[in-house]
Amino acid sequence: MRLPNLNALKMFDAAARHLNFRLAAEELNLTQGAVAQQVRGLEADLGLQLFTRQPRGLALTRAGRDYHTPIRRALATIEEATRSLRPENTRITLSVTPALAAKWLVPRLGSFAASHPEIDLQIVATEGLADFRGDGVDLAIRQGRAPFGRDLESTLLATVDLCAICSPDRAADLPPVDKLQDFTGHPLIQDSHAHWENLFAESGLKPRHRILKFNQTALAMDAAANGQGVAMAPGLLTVDDVARGRLVVLWRDTSPDQSGYHLVHPAGKKPTPAGRAVIDWIKAEMARSSADQG
Repeated sequence: MRLPNLNALKMFDAAARHLNFRLAAEELNLTQGAVAQQVRGLEADLGLQLFTRQPRGLALTRAGRDYHTPIRRALATIEEATRSLRPENTRITLSVTPALAAKWLVPRLGSFAASHPEIDLQIVATEGLADFRGDGVDLAIRQGRAPFGRDLESTLLATVDLCAICSPDRAADLPPVDKLQDFTGHPLIQDSHAHWENLFAESGLKPRHRILKFNQTALAMDAAANGQGVAMAPGLLTVDDVARGRLVVLWRDTSPDQSGYHLVHPAGKKPTPAGRAVIDWIKAEMARSSADQG
């Protein structure tokens, strides 16, 4: 039996995923007849029927299902190997939380693009955890504590370093604050991490007013910048707003038991040259931002 050609396998794969010759042809930018002809030729070469033709599409036979699984895996391996040989066309997908994307990453992407125009860096801003298998994610930055999974490697980039922040106008009207207890009587703002509530509970304190709550850190920070109260946020996310004069840091949590921002990627998988460039850039920018916090 002669081995089938690569084009026939690509058309079989597309037809198997879509279960429709027309949709497979649209994906491959070919005619429907060309795809159908290649699949028929593949079936003839194999001496097996891979599809049953139905009025509204296709259905894989048992042989077709058994054949498609390793073929899809093999094609993915070929695509990955080809991308690694051509780093100028490599796409790296980075998953980050929405707050980190809005308050830290996005303002710095211009410098990355200027330094690495050959890399197509794609950003996925989500609270969901990347599984690095079927989601197309290459790297992730996550807030928390390691380990993040048995099959994942992580590197600590920066500690959270919680800061109490507010607008400059509100800060000018506040009496001096030097301990957590000083905040119990102020209008407070927090995100879904509930930092104020957790810190008060650990210290046996209670706020005197209801805490304004947001599901996103960036929204809590914007509310603080607009004078609506004192928010608690990771120091890394406050660097740019403090530098621009939108926010003022009133107090920092100096307790040693804090979580951090970690760079996460699959264990045992060597990064491509483009992936290594992204990793090195993130580490350098994180170090610079940590130094800017003082």
